[in-house]
Amino acid sequence: MMTSVRIALAAALLMGAGQTLAADTAMSKDNPFAQPSSLPYQLPPFDRIHDSDFMPAFAAGMAEQLREVQLIADNAEAPSFDNTIVALERSGRLLSRVSTVFFNLSSSDTNDTRQKIEEEIAPQLSAHQDSILLNARLYARVAALYEQRDTLKLDAESQRLLERYHTRFVRAGAQLSEAQKDQLRKLNSELSELTTRFDQNLLKETKAGAVVVDKAEDLAGLSEGEIAAAADAAKARGLDGKYLITLQNTSGQPAEQSLRSRALREKLYRASVTRANHGGDSDNKAVIARIVLLRAQRAALLGYGDHASYVLEDETARTTAAVNKMLGQLAPAAVANARREAADMQKLIDADRGGFKLAPWDWSYYAEKLRKARYDFDESQMKPYLELENVLQNGVFYAANRLYGLSFKERKDLPVYLPDVRVFEVFNADGTPLALFLADYFKRDSKRGGAWMNEFVSQSALFGTKPVVVNNLNIPKPPAGEPVLLTFDEVTTLFHEFGHALHGMFSNVQYPYFAGTNVPRDFVEFPSQVNEMWATDAQVLKNYARHYKTGEAMPQALLDKVLATQKFNQGFATTEYLAAAILDQRWHQLPIAQAEIKDVNLFEAQALQKAGVAMSQVPPRYRSTYFAHVFAGGYDAGYYAYIWSEVLDADTVQWFKENGGLKRENGDRFRSLLLSRGGSTDAMTLYRAFRGRDPDIKPLLERRGLDQPAPKSKARKKVQ
Repeated sequence: MMTSVRIALAAALLMGAGQTLAADTAMSKDNPFAQPSSLPYQLPPFDRIHDSDFMPAFAAGMAEQLREVQLIADNAEAPSFDNTIVALERSGRLLSRVSTVFFNLSSSDTNDTRQKIEEEIAPQLSAHQDSILLNARLYARVAALYEQRDTLKLDAESQRLLERYHTRFVRAGAQLSEAQKDQLRKLNSELSELTTRFDQNLLKETKAGAVVVDKAEDLAGLSEGEIAAAADAAKARGLDGKYLITLQNTSGQPAEQSLRSRALREKLYRASVTRANHGGDSDNKAVIARIVLLRAQRAALLGYGDHASYVLEDETARTTAAVNKMLGQLAPAAVANARREAADMQKLIDADRGGFKLAPWDWSYYAEKLRKARYDFDESQMKPYLELENVLQNGVFYAANRLYGLSFKERKDLPVYLPDVRVFEVFNADGTPLALFLADYFKRDSKRGGAWMNEFVSQSALFGTKPVVVNNLNIPKPPAGEPVLLTFDEVTTLFHEFGHALHGMFSNVQYPYFAGTNVPRDFVEFPSQVNEMWATDAQVLKNYARHYKTGEAMPQALLDKVLATQKFNQGFATTEYLAAAILDQRWHQLPIAQAEIKDVNLFEAQALQKAGVAMSQVPPRYRSTYFAHVFAGGYDAGYYAYIWSEVLDADTVQWFKENGGLKRENGDRFRSLLLSRGGSTDAMTLYRAFRGRDPDIKPLLERRGLDQPAPKSKARKKVQ
């Protein structure tokens, strides 16, 4: 039992040795986190926030929540839904305010101070959470209500909240003995430190791995804008007169598609795939080995055979067997397609008398050549028609207006954390305010790789709050005065992340526990993937694909080519994804007896070989040492979620097409039955209510070109 004295002691320990609770929680009344923001939608007052505000606010927030929680646990009244579950929902508001801002900024605009704060605060927050979820008196109240749940006459959302709190406590270890709880606390604390270290190592390595080029002629194949951007990137690091190609988070790098210099493509590729994997202080191999072992130990302590079994029990997939079955079904066809694609590219190399075998740094370069030859299609022809502002206003926002009646007004009067960040107020069709949407689209050294959506404020009827959401991308910023011209992959990512934003903005729930994207990890990607369909919808594409100089629409012939190439190179795309997803499962399905891995690279190689996805020309989308999704980003044993969700996505896209596509009634149905419900109802129950049946995998197989039987021979003229 955790008494109030032990709570106070735990809080004091959280603040660090030699310091007192009172000293650390003496937060100034002028601290911007001390009170809810007075700005519209409670947008954080970024113009008042300084790095020195974070630690006092964290300390005060943790102490405040511990006091709130202990009052609940010590309540002399019999437990009720209001005095226990709703009271828990109401706790921790100060901590929530500082946490959402800090971790958003540490991802999108970190610095040395923020990295030090993150290192310090991660284990403190882990211990703080444990002090709540392992509080025996508190759990006893939750458990008592759970046992009475069928007699409490709760509405459906309230009953689900009670059930989810009970599940959360149990999965966090509330039923363990005190000795086991102490062991769990140590595991959680070290894991929080290790995942933070992994992320920071990767950020350093990604920055350090940027490739310096001495002469502009070595960049032949890149556009003038891309060369100018490389010159600006070099200048920003004090390398005047040189050129810098910075790294994206994936194995393959965008520049490999265009660079004519095979030697430079190889140098860029090797810089990418050796990140955090070549010794030194920022090497992640030992970090990975320790994370894997500790996760296996924690799973065993909680009664599970392995970490993946623990994770998947609370997802829609439920079991490792279900995930393994899906990945195993898809892998052979994907690899067969990739081998056909590789053979076709080797023919191009041989026809050019290249004198070499296709290597991973050649793939995207020759895939683009093959696409040009097969479809008379050159992606560089598209880019002048894919200017960021056009895509955003006349594509992303246009589709949202046609589907959901939304309108957008840019708010330049509100503070932002960096000048490049934009704020839009979002309105429903009837003119009522819905949310604030922040757009942070440009790559910078202080930003982690990839693309993501976060919330600064979650919707909740309990608190009367409306959503404040942000989309982050990593679009290279062109030189001043130059247009921001996108690749089609970047266009798709823009639509994808806005799908997450819609999920957050449309939230209409009572309790913050269920708001927006607070759904199972293998369901959260589903709405965002559905929103990608509008990037290639003929009506939407015609509306945004306009030349940045003339305003002329993209020629129909080019539009047709865009649509015709949608299945092109899907063997590669599916294989690199599946290799990463399978690798994630192999790491996290290790039982405790097998979880001490001595050689991370050897384990990775053997796992891919055994799964049948070890194709030399197609590396995993992420190798282990830079696989931030699963070793730092919360997708541990969950990277399969993208293709699991894509089954639902492809089936839903088919529904939209069968029902007239870009129509308001279709959007309203999707919004009301699914997007607005967050986690307030079981995810698959929501899906069935919308679709009218269980999902069908056939549309996914057709989309990815996996619906054809594997060829009987290697000879095949056409890439699927």
